[in-house]
Amino acid sequence: MWVILKRIVQPLASRKVRVALATAIAAWAAEAGLGVSQEIVYTILGVGVALILGIAAEDAGKKSART
Repeated sequence: MWVILKRIVQPLASRKVRVALATAIAAWAAEAGLGVSQEIVYTILGVGVALILGIAAEDAGKKSART
C-alpha cells in the first residue's frame, strides 16, 4: 500500500510537475465557471509553460556547471 502511495506522490517532488498541475487546475477552474475570457485562459497556460521551460533551462544549467 505504501509503495503505491509513494509512487503516486513521488512526481510531486518535481517543480515542473507541480507547476504543470497548478497550471492545469487554474485553466480548468477558469474554464469551468469563473466567467473569464479565453485570453485569460491562454495567459495562464502561457505563463505555466514559460515557468516549466525556465525550470528546465535552470536544471540544464546546473547539470552543465557540474561537469
